[in-house]
Amino acid sequence: EHIAEDITSEAFMKAMKSIDSFNGTCDIRVWLCQIAKNCYFSYLRKNKKLTFTDTPLEQEDSPNVEQLVYSAEASMKIHEILHNLDEPYKEVFSLRIFGELSFKQIASLFGKSENWACVTYHRARKKIQERMEDYK
Repeated sequence: EHIAEDITSEAFMKAMKSIDSFNGTCDIRVWLCQIAKNCYFSYLRKNKKLTFTDTPLEQEDSPNVEQLVYSAEASMKIHEILHNLDEPYKEVFSLRIFGELSFKQIASLFGKSENWACVTYHRARKKIQERMEDYK
């Protein structure tokens, strides 16, 4: 499927159109990732019935957060929780899961240590898991 390419193209087009609004308070890569994330969430809202997994998940008694993100039933709940998550948890989790960045790369984007990125990611996971429990 060309969904990822379409979302990426849309994100770069939006970035090009709004480059004048980039104020430089953050790394441009963070700004671009935010635009891409917003395009992705817009796509999800428009296509609620679609799932975005190509491979079946292994069945577990208690699926982890990453597996829930790819579950059709839980994906909208996860994205709603993620959307309402405080920064930097929201951004770090998104960069790690959707951007597939390493903790070292995330730390570099934020000007923090690799340990900070790892701890922040795991705290975000825990917050998401706790909020998912409220849905059950």
